Amino acid sequence: MEPITLVLIGLALIVCAYMAWNIGANDVANAMGTSVGSRALTLKQAVVIAAVFEFCGAFFAGDAVTDTVRKGILSVDFSDPMVDAAFSQDIAFGFIAAMMAAATWLTIATRYGLPVSTTHSIIGGILGVGLILEVKHDTSLIDWEVVRKVVMSWIASPLMGGLLAFFSYMIIKKTILDSENPIDRSRWLAPILAFPTFFVLGLALQFKALKGFISRADANGWIEDKRAWLPAKEDGVFDPWADNAWIPINSVMLAAFIGAISSLVLYMVLRRIDITEEKRGFRGVERIFVWLQIITAAYVAFAHGANDRSNAIGPMAAVWQVLSSDGGQLMEQAPIPLWLILLGSAGIAIGVMTWGWRVMETIGKKITDITPTRGFAAEFGAATTILVFSMPFLAVPVSTTHTLVGAVVGVGLAGGAKAVDFRVFGKIAASWVASVPAAAFGAIVLFVASGGDSLNMIVLLPLSFLAIGFAIWKSSGEIHVEEALSDVGGDGHAITPFELFHEHAEAVEKTVEHMLEAVNLACDGKDPSEAISMQP
Repeated sequence: MEPITLVLIGLALIVCAYMAWNIGANDVANAMGTSVGSRALTLKQAVVIAAVFEFCGAFFAGDAVTDTVRKGILSVDFSDPMVDAAFSQDIAFGFIAAMMAAATWLTIATRYGLPVSTTHSIIGGILGVGLILEVKHDTSLIDWEVVRKVVMSWIASPLMGGLLAFFSYMIIKKTILDSENPIDRSRWLAPILAFPTFFVLGLALQFKALKGFISRADANGWIEDKRAWLPAKEDGVFDPWADNAWIPINSVMLAAFIGAISSLVLYMVLRRIDITEEKRGFRGVERIFVWLQIITAAYVAFAHGANDRSNAIGPMAAVWQVLSSDGGQLMEQAPIPLWLILLGSAGIAIGVMTWGWRVMETIGKKITDITPTRGFAAEFGAATTILVFSMPFLAVPVSTTHTLVGAVVGVGLAGGAKAVDFRVFGKIAASWVASVPAAAFGAIVLFVASGGDSLNMIVLLPLSFLAIGFAIWKSSGEIHVEEALSDVGGDGHAITPFELFHEHAEAVEKTVEHMLEAVNLACDGKDPSEAISMQP
């Protein structure tokens, strides 16, 4: 291997580690932000738990083999003679540019405490590269149907996550919190509510978090037929007993067993402890849901590590395959070396422990007030939504970030529209929309500037890191999340639609309160004039 190739591989590995670090720094809020906001966990506890579960998910449960063309954005016919060594090298250079552009965008977002999608960031980078390669090689590479699904998911996944979280919290509120004796009601109803929770987590653990482990076990002969555990990839049916079932009966039975055991354990625990005793600042119903919230948050962290690790090391595996092989040929799939898995896993964990707290504060504290019951409902809504969208009959690459933010807004709306700060949510949504074009633009600039030449790329990558470091150093003064969010996306004078909606929601809620007061006074035979005159 030539020295210049070795240097390029080394720099590409640094970019991969940088991308993994950014994934940990930004996406960790998906798992632990609500736990911090509800005070179920301290910030330090959340960082430690997230780091452990993110690393375990990334190292033990991720796929051992990755598709070289990640996320299906590029449609490459590997039997086409066009896919030669020159094309393969362009793909490798393009993936390096895509990782660098996506990682840079994530650094900017994390610096301002904005939760964005790492999945959609790397998709944007690959999309930018695909546009350049289409022009350079005079071919069609981009699968615009997948791009359309990604754009639709910006609306669909937060909406579904919000609706599920809203109704989950309303069920808890109506059946437990609003009852005459919430503590007695929760002793027998909480274990019943735990069953669907752990049933969904059981399915999600098999289909999302452990799919890589099950696939590897099948390859080694430990499982006779992995279709008994994993859903059919295509031409499936909803009949769980069928060989090509979307949700196989074995998986359903295992998930039901997990749900039943969890419900029984919770029932036995609640019989033996005094939940009226205050512990860690909680008592009664909220004390029960502290543990349920922590468990769901730990699952989300584990599943996130297992799935989003590929956003960093998936493109790197393709780069390694091309640059380290004698023929320099890109294949449809690339094995992931153990040292690369360790690099991605460690990068994610370090990102969690260093910068993860920035985005945690936004999700946990700045959108709406979070309690353990609300945090649990948000996590459950997000986990269910991600499971549904990941099934092959939809197969939409949704963002955990988008889904959980939507779920947090959903539980906030259960307390009335004014309980949600739509100004913060509006700026977060704007950063979502900006993720794909920002990463695509950065990838295009870096790839075009390199000209497909190894020496140029070797010069450009260190310069890019120096520019990022300089920008962070220049903004080294501490940026509080609320200040950053107030500065992002406006000059402080223009009123955005989200700000206008927030103001109107507050006014409408005050009006309704005064109207109800006036009606009550009239029904009691009293003069409602004062209450009516107080309406805006």
